[in-house]
Order: sequence, then structure tokens, then C-alpha cells
Amino acid sequence: MDLRQALTTAREAANKAGETLLSYYTSQYTIQHKSGGNPVTTADIEANTLLQETLLGAFPESGWLSEESADNGERLQKEWVWIVDPLDGTREFIEGVDEFAVSVALVRGTEPVLAVTCNPAAARVTHCSRGSGTFLNGQPVRVTDRLQLKGASVVASRRETRRGLFAGLEEILTITPTGSIAHKLAEVAGGRADLTVSLAPKNEWDVCAGVLLAEEAGAKVTDLDGRPFSFNQPDTLRNGVIAANPSLYPELFRLVAERRR
Repeated sequence: MDLRQALTTAREAANKAGETLLSYYTSQYTIQHKSGGNPVTTADIEANTLLQETLLGAFPESGWLSEESADNGERLQKEWVWIVDPLDGTREFIEGVDEFAVSVALVRGTEPVLAVTCNPAAARVTHCSRGSGTFLNGQPVRVTDRLQLKGASVVASRRETRRGLFAGLEEILTITPTGSIAHKLAEVAGGRADLTVSLAPKNEWDVCAGVLLAEEAGAKVTDLDGRPFSFNQPDTLRNGVIAANPSLYPELFRLVAERRR
């Protein structure tokens, strides 16, 4: 596969999907609920169709994993797999909060090789390819160089914050409830927050693009057990995510480990 062409196609597709989301953002759309009570809107479905037709149309030999597509397991036999969430942060989208994103990653084997997130409401597009760094709206970005965990800014899940999962950490961290883990990882990659932690399980499509964006910007990113991510697995669920600059990560990991005991 021509990775330069793949990145160009992914960026174009993510931007077009973002335009689709934005066209529905303040207008009428249908809301349904999937198993587990998770909402899905007309915007999710249309953006998913656009991404699938564009990416698989350009690269028909690749596999497909998306939150809004049935997974038949064929992707597990593919060398190249697109891992996509057409609208990460559907609840924020419905509530009119500009913390949602299109998330697109291309994986070879089990490793992401390129990634794009598009937050159309905030006009931020973040992209990267492995080994080439991360870019926000075309400009190179890096994680922060903060050395002390105390007072560090963390973008934390709005739902997890409401559930009290971060209770008691306000004395150590400056917590900003924020939607969409793809958006949060892009915020860390762009140096707009020092770190992010999700204490609840996430699916591959939630985090795949954001993990590579953050890593290429200099972050260390693992699951809650400190393991690096491996994608395109039969079971798509991961136990959570920790992302921070390398100076903050060790103390942050210890803090999370203590909280999980």
C-alpha cells in the first residue's frame, strides 16, 4: 500500500465526514439507541458510510473495523485494516458540546501506521504517520514538557467524572471534564493538556487513531496495566488508557495503579 496516498485519502475522508457531522450538528436528526443504551444518530451512520465507501473504495484490499459496522472477523485475515469511529463523542454531539471527532486509523498487522482525527466543530484536524510526527491543522505539535504531576492538566471523561471515578484526585490534578477519547488524545498530542486517563473500558475504534497521534507527538501511551496497545484483535475491548509525556507517565501510572487496588 502507498502510505502517502493512504494518508492523503484518510485526511480527505475525515474532513468530508466532519462536514457531514457539522451539517447535522445544529439541525434535525434521528437518535436511536444500541445495546447498552449507547446513542447513534443519523450523522453517525452517514459519516460511517462515507468513510467506508471512500477508504475501501480507494484500498479494496484492506479490512474494516468501525463502531457502526457489523464485524464479521474478515479483517483478522488482512494485512491492512482501517479502524474507524465516524463519530466519537455522540453524547456531546447530541448535547451541542464541541468535543466530538471523526477518528480514522490504518493498522498494519497490529500496529497503527497513520491516524487522523477531525473535530469539525472546533476546526481542529490532527494527523500523523508513524515516524513522521504529529500535525495540528498542518503545523507540527508536541506534548507538553511539564515535569511535575501535581497541578498537571488532565482532560478526563465527562461520564467518568460524573460517576465519581476521579473523586479525590482534584488535589493532585487539574481536571477538565471533556468528551470523546479521540478528541482528548488529540488534545494531549497537541500540547493543549498534559495528560488524559480513561478508567473505563474502551474499544479499539475509540482509541486507535488517538494512541498513534499522542505517541508521534512524544507521549507514552498504554492501557491501565501499563501494556502498549495492540490493535486488530478478535476482542476489540481494552481496559482503559493512560497518555502523558514521558516525564509524567511513571508517577501517573503509580497513581492510577493505587486507585485500582
